Amino acid sequence: MKKKPYLSIALATGLALSSLGAPAAFAKPAETPNQVQPFNVFDNKVLNQINVENIYNNIEYLSRTPRVAGTEAEHNAIQYVKEQFESYGYETELQEFTFYGYTAPNTVELTVDGYTGEINPKSFTYGMDGSVAGEVVYAGLGQAADFEDVNVTGKIALIQRGSISFADKVLNAAANGVAGVIIFNNAPGDLNGTFGAPNDAYVPAVAISQETGQALLDKLTNGEAVTASINIEGAEAGMRTSYNVIATKAPTNKNKAKDGILAMGAHHDSVPGAPGANDDASGTAMTLELARVMKDLPTNMEMRFITFGAEELGLIGSRYYVSQLSEAEKDRFVGYFNMDMVGSRDAGDLVINTPDGTNNIVSQTAQASSERLNGEPTPIQPGGSSDHVSFYEGGIASASFIHRPLEPWYHTPEDTIDKISKEKLQDVAEIVGTAVYDLVRPENQGPKANRGEEQKVPHLYYEEQIK
Repeated sequence: MKKKPYLSIALATGLALSSLGAPAAFAKPAETPNQVQPFNVFDNKVLNQINVENIYNNIEYLSRTPRVAGTEAEHNAIQYVKEQFESYGYETELQEFTFYGYTAPNTVELTVDGYTGEINPKSFTYGMDGSVAGEVVYAGLGQAADFEDVNVTGKIALIQRGSISFADKVLNAAANGVAGVIIFNNAPGDLNGTFGAPNDAYVPAVAISQETGQALLDKLTNGEAVTASINIEGAEAGMRTSYNVIATKAPTNKNKAKDGILAMGAHHDSVPGAPGANDDASGTAMTLELARVMKDLPTNMEMRFITFGAEELGLIGSRYYVSQLSEAEKDRFVGYFNMDMVGSRDAGDLVINTPDGTNNIVSQTAQASSERLNGEPTPIQPGGSSDHVSFYEGGIASASFIHRPLEPWYHTPEDTIDKISKEKLQDVAEIVGTAVYDLVRPENQGPKANRGEEQKVPHLYYEEQIK
């Protein structure tokens, strides 16, 4: 990660330009190799205030326990975030919403007669309890045609990942009388998946690795009779309550204010069993710190700092937030900066995800910021699976900041504070903070809101690939 190799020279350049009255906000990069854009003197208003220890300490507090949506632990985190915003002087509201919640089972068992290898089965999100046993039959990819001319009634279908969603595989199997389903990965490693939504028609289903699935398929191909049993216990589902936390800052000079809204945020919930230090206490803590930094800076448009609930269940909190915006508010929205998993020492380099992979005012401004600070723009990649997608669906420019490839500890109990890099936190906070301030500082007379087309992209809601 390149880190400000030209800061002192660039700062001097920026000061010289500012003395001539130039805002130096989006100066073009110099043509000479190894030089960067002239430093934006206004960046210092943000850079001098960021305290990475604040971010780290808030991560440590939030990641002491998993913060599953709708639980007491998530509610405690919500209250903590609200109190932090209020301690900075913000008017803060809790936006309540209800959702269909799901708790993963505490028992997931798969036994196969005669198989001595380790199986390590996993459940699917939204899969429910059940105990079944029977002969194992191979059903290909679980497409409707794979069940033609095959007697699967009362049996357990072995299905390979691919082509259609996990949910459709199980529903196709259930429609043909299958008692239970085993889905094996089409790539090395364990399979962690979701059905995407509840459905009473699901039958008990487990996920296994490619290696284990191939071993079972080899037995069937060799003509061996294979019997298995599936036992899933402890899954719970029902209506639950969560909250979005919203802190708002009015323009500091209303006479010169632009009629715009700029927001930044993160999700405060985590998956079951995972303390979620990086996912996404890191983004939540960074939102808090940048809110603190921005509180007393002169700004020319309305700012909103938001943490969302129930992101892990399909962006539920942010989708609700956008659904409650009036048409007038959507028309005023300049953009949304999302921070999701911004501090893992074990993840790759920083990238900017936009839902369609194209540039917008959020990603463009952040790239200019990273080029000023680090000598090169942060790359843009297409990517969903976080709350920026909800804003995109509402026609609002948005982008998410994340390190890829993801760390090995993603969605595991090992996502703990000791895996957090202060250097990465500092880097992202500086890039996002200076980019945001470039858009809201009084000296900048643009840009105005540019609302896009509203659209639904539910395939971008989940990190786990459903196909």
